[in-house]
Amino acid sequence: MSTVMVVDDEERIRTLVSRSLASAGHHVVSAADGFRALERLASEDVDLVLLDLVMPRCNGLTVLSSMRQREDPTPVIVLTGVTDVATRVQALDRGAVDVVAKPFSLVELLARTRRHLGASTVTRAEPRFVSAGGIRLDLERRSVTLGDREVSLTERESSLLAHLMRRRGEVCRRSELVHDVWGLDFDPGSNVVEVCVRRLRNKLQPDPPIETIRRVGYCFSAE
Repeated sequence: MSTVMVVDDEERIRTLVSRSLASAGHHVVSAADGFRALERLASEDVDLVLLDLVMPRCNGLTVLSSMRQREDPTPVIVLTGVTDVATRVQALDRGAVDVVAKPFSLVELLARTRRHLGASTVTRAEPRFVSAGGIRLDLERRSVTLGDREVSLTERESSLLAHLMRRRGEVCRRSELVHDVWGLDFDPGSNVVEVCVRRLRNKLQPDPPIETIRRVGYCFSAE
């Protein structure tokens, strides 16, 4: 049985979503604000978080940032009525695995919940290390070993580097990266991929092996 946390300041939504998740066989815990959510995440085992963005005291973006600082790998699906694309992209950049717009269909939300709980299980079963071009990536610790130096990565940086390393020598199109790393079936119309690649290159100095294929995508060029 998976444990899902519902974080929303509206009691009606917490109750509605919690009942649907419980009917689907999940154990459900809830929190009315970001502070309480972070407290529960620190003390309880949670498999997935459904997180509202707009909340008093501590909003969803702050929760995502705090989870990243703690290196908490719990997947987060953002539930939001915010229509601003930049805010949604911010949520994804801070570690959210998906964004669901309010009002939402409970059937769709349950399907996305199943998808990300399943993805989480698959991820844990994958090999822990990926090695290529003198780089050793630890997927559990989200760190890279370069010679005698170790560099910490964010979850998104780790996922992007792992994808490129597994496809080393091949060109990974931008649309492929948006889908496979960011989990989006559409182009968010921003430079999220470019920004993440730039951060990776800075961390993989002095010779970052990520080549830009102009107007196409990127390639991990080291063997």
